[in-house]
Amino acid sequence: MSTVVTPYSDSVKGKKEQVAEMFDNIAPKYDFLNHFLSFGIDKLWRRKAIRLLMKNRPTTILDVATGTADFAIESLKTGARKIVGIDISEEMLSFGRVKITKMGLADQITLQQGDAEALVFMNESFDAVTVAFGVRNFEDLYKGLSEIYRVLKPTGIICVLEFSKPTIFPIKQLYGFYSFYILPFLGRLFSKDNSAYRYLPESVEKFPDGAAFLSALENSGFSNTKQYRQTFGVATIYIGVR
Repeated sequence: MSTVVTPYSDSVKGKKEQVAEMFDNIAPKYDFLNHFLSFGIDKLWRRKAIRLLMKNRPTTILDVATGTADFAIESLKTGARKIVGIDISEEMLSFGRVKITKMGLADQITLQQGDAEALVFMNESFDAVTVAFGVRNFEDLYKGLSEIYRVLKPTGIICVLEFSKPTIFPIKQLYGFYSFYILPFLGRLFSKDNSAYRYLPESVEKFPDGAAFLSALENSGFSNTKQYRQTFGVATIYIGVR
């Protein structure tokens, strides 16, 4: 597996605890920075991912690493009756709950603190599991994927949206410059955490994207795996069936 990248190189805490601390720190500015730094394209990626789920007509969805619940809210377009969002950061969840309450969606979406690598749900509980920009934050990728496989019903679907590495010139070079220089500067400018937006490009760089992630899905038991590259390979949507 790839080298473990953590948000705080001088911390003695494990990756899981560091990720929770990082997201707690940036929660107040997360939604603004997420849309601002991606020029709003992240919203389009989420919509495309949900469209891929629609044909499966899931009734119950688990949104792992739900953050402030953007993907969980978008998931309602599938027609699902119940969506549960989990995240390791309680601060992120608190902002998500406010958002859900304001939109009148509290009866359909429930948010709770939880560890993606130790899900509290029974076997075969959900028709679909979604993860947006979260799998690269798993401390143990295979443990997280195995847990997702466990809670999915037979023929249930996993849908992962994650950053990836462009390979086409000059997109690769432009993206690299933006990710390692512009994005960390803007992140430091607007958030309270100097390390968070340095961690983002480093974690993307080390993440096994593309065919390597499809292989990770298959080794975790998933079949019919597919990938859909987005915006010149800046992000990828991955699909797999239990």
